[in-house]
Amino acid sequence: MPDKKRSVKPSEPKSEGVAGSSESAVAAELAQALEQAEAARDELIADLQRVAADFDNYRKRVAREQEALVQRAHARLVEALLPVLDDLERALVAAAIHEEAKLEDGVQLVHRQLSDVLAKEGLVEIATDGVFDPHVHEALAAVPAQADEGTILDVTQKGYLLGDRVLRPARVIVASSPLEE
Repeated sequence: MPDKKRSVKPSEPKSEGVAGSSESAVAAELAQALEQAEAARDELIADLQRVAADFDNYRKRVAREQEALVQRAHARLVEALLPVLDDLERALVAAAIHEEAKLEDGVQLVHRQLSDVLAKEGLVEIATDGVFDPHVHEALAAVPAQADEGTILDVTQKGYLLGDRVLRPARVIVASSPLEE
């Protein structure tokens, strides 16, 4: 047989195999990265849900505590006013018997006790001697007088502060400039 020489073609690198394995490696890495990203996302969502639940529980607890605080404050004020109520009842009993002197003494006692209780709670009467202050006084009228303009002449209703807050302004009559004849 004739000796045929085999012609050998230069072989090309098997790019298909290398490329195929390279692509599958990249795909595997991407799949792994995607799984890790999804796991991290799920963990962050779970953390966010826990934080949201914790905040909601905190908000509810603070609301309950605030309500309890308000209830205790009301209870304390009412408890402090109970002796005043008792003295008012005694004054009414005395009024039924027509003992005017005892009635007047009873009413004065009740007024003093109520004033003391409210003063302990921080109630302060607004000063009305001096010059009109629009932050704490309400002018009902301006009357021509010999006094300096803006001087308080008369008080029609007392005003009160609770701490630094005006509960009710003092209603006053102030002096205006005197009329010239």
